Amino acid sequence: RVQLQESGGGSVQAGGSLKLSCEFSGLTHSTYCLGWFRQTPGKEREGVAAIYWHDDTTYYSDSVKGRFTISQDKAANTLYLEMNGLKPEDAGLYYCATRPIYNDYVQPFNEYEYNFWGQGTQVTVSS
Repeated sequence: RVQLQESGGGSVQAGGSLKLSCEFSGLTHSTYCLGWFRQTPGKEREGVAAIYWHDDTTYYSDSVKGRFTISQDKAANTLYLEMNGLKPEDAGLYYCATRPIYNDYVQPFNEYEYNFWGQGTQVTVSS
């Protein structure tokens, strides 16, 4: 059974930093894409960063590029999202998610491709 659990959310002022963590277990395939998504009320869920488990290839949305860093600790089965220079528009419920990679074309920010999701951790940014 695949499980993902986010932590590290909180409240910060604009310009501040947070580091989110996502511990996961139960993955049995050899290659995965792991992603961070966020959602705010009234808006669609947005992919912000993704990484390939097997080769550390990373992807970032334009809205966070240069400010957020995705990384993974393979020994600890943990995914991270380091967020710097936070803006009020970065606020939302942040989810980690994962999908196996087969011989297919991965769209790292397409939420419908992801099979497994965590419960989310809240990020609040005050101006």
